[in-house]
Amino acid sequence: MFGPPKQCRTFAFQSEHGRGHRLLAALLIGLCSLAFLSCEDKKTENSDSFYAEAVPPRKQEFRWSNGKLPKSFDPAMATAPPETDIVRAVYEGLTDLDSKTLHEVPALAEKWTASADNRTWTFQLRKDAKWTNGEPVTAQDFVRSWKRLAELGDKVPNRNLFDNIMGMRLKPETPSATPTPGEANKETSKEEPVAQYGAAKRPQANEREAPPESQRNGQTPETGGVTNKQTEKEKFGIEATSDHELKVSLISPDKDFPRLVANPAFRPVYGDGKYFDGNALNIAIVSNGPFSIASSDQNGVVLTRSEKYWNSASVSLESIRFVPAASAEKALDAYKSGDIDAVTNADFEPLALKLLSPYDDFRQATHSALNCYEINGAHIPFTDRRVREALAISIERDRLTENEMKGSTEAAYHFLPYDTNPASKLSQDIDRARKLLQSAGYPNGEGFPDIRLVVNRNDTQLRIARSVARMWKQNLNLNAEIIVKETSEMEAVRSSGDFDVIRRGVVFPTVDKQVGFAALFPNERKVENEPTGPAGSKDTELRQREIRLGGPSGGDPQTAANSSQQTATDEIATDAALFDFRIIPLYFPVSYGLVKPYVQGFELNGLDAPSLKDVRIDSDWQPKTD
Repeated sequence: MFGPPKQCRTFAFQSEHGRGHRLLAALLIGLCSLAFLSCEDKKTENSDSFYAEAVPPRKQEFRWSNGKLPKSFDPAMATAPPETDIVRAVYEGLTDLDSKTLHEVPALAEKWTASADNRTWTFQLRKDAKWTNGEPVTAQDFVRSWKRLAELGDKVPNRNLFDNIMGMRLKPETPSATPTPGEANKETSKEEPVAQYGAAKRPQANEREAPPESQRNGQTPETGGVTNKQTEKEKFGIEATSDHELKVSLISPDKDFPRLVANPAFRPVYGDGKYFDGNALNIAIVSNGPFSIASSDQNGVVLTRSEKYWNSASVSLESIRFVPAASAEKALDAYKSGDIDAVTNADFEPLALKLLSPYDDFRQATHSALNCYEINGAHIPFTDRRVREALAISIERDRLTENEMKGSTEAAYHFLPYDTNPASKLSQDIDRARKLLQSAGYPNGEGFPDIRLVVNRNDTQLRIARSVARMWKQNLNLNAEIIVKETSEMEAVRSSGDFDVIRRGVVFPTVDKQVGFAALFPNERKVENEPTGPAGSKDTELRQREIRLGGPSGGDPQTAANSSQQTATDEIATDAALFDFRIIPLYFPVSYGLVKPYVQGFELNGLDAPSLKDVRIDSDWQPKTD
């Protein structure tokens, strides 16, 4: 369904069936220690401040439970932990991310420059960078590795990350026979109506179908017979101008491109990389990062510090042991007993999170992902932007996250978790929503057809859908019929257009805003010529001004004209997010973890991207006394 990673470090993307009885029992026992704590805020670190006893090891070995066993060591296939954690430690790319700020920092490239239009980027590589076999890392290694990504095509999970690089975007071939939207979903299982808020009969309002998502996005449906191939007769935009200079040409400007290439997929592999084809877990691989793979078996993966790494003198850890865990319960047991130093990527239950949250070794961060609803803009009356906006701003997100998600997620008033631009902030205004609905011809919801809301079969998503349906009924007097599909069926439903509103989950593998908005709005580059209200109305004038100025009304028109050279990111953010309202953001998931206090430099962040070369074990750590 997601396209991006199937794994995610938050229970919000997972099923909630029957786990954690022993886990909760262990937590309740641990919680008893809190009874001896003062009711005041803790001012000092003492043994009662931590969930597990912390005895620092004498050697620089970091033992980390970050999920189950990895499936591949190939950077091209790394989309989520534990694969991404291992790839970041074993390979190094042009740039890296600061674990605290998520800003780009020099890595294999010591510096870089951009053209005035941010479409051509030149990276200067370090002359002392080497592979583990002693050979130098050159710009040609990046050319060869990125050509491999292009040749792999849609086999690469995060294929959309490369779409803005010249010569790497895929285009669909013309299929011999394309099924119609109605035919594309004939094999979908019967719909299961779960709840209907109101009894009004649904009129036949869907007079035209939306084109299949595969045609809109250039993606390949499983049954449509469409295949992708690399764009022909287009210059390949990666060039080694010398052994230590790499030039990259982009299709559209991107001021955040150095941040984008910090993603594991952009890290170079040695040679042609074909050794991954037969053995994805080949431990004999040649790599260029701060660590190299020493062993891999059912007990986990062990990395050791690479003496060939250009900055090995600054790396404190001598070894890293990735310890697989079959469940959150087993990972917590291992952490409690002192067998591991950190737990991440564990599917904690909401009650477990409440019990863990008082401890100082509990960590959390807003995850770089979004749970949202997508509106079918091809179905009447959802063709009207006023209707779409009314649906979006009538949802009480804080109430949703507190009541249905038990406070374990963050309400989404932006489309991207790392977006702080006030111009792209979504409002919550029930009075305005009612006025919009009335201006669209549906006063107090009269004459409005039942909303067909499609969600995947998941307890959490059903609770959210029921809560949203109640809000639409209470706030706008609109009726919603909740239809449940299996997760495997969701993309087929979305492609066929057989929905009014459908649940989506999007994971953003980078903090590049252009890539993030493109993932949400792949075709929303320009404002559609659709009615937004009577001509000359204040509502229309206000919205059009927001589009022109890139934010809420205000500012000097001349200043806006002088800065008219906006990036593609700004255009997408303004046109799609503010104007179209085809996506309704609901909440951002949250990542959780437990980290022993003697582990220094391990930062939990929204991208699940801790930098292991910054981690060290403080063998002299001792808890503070009152």
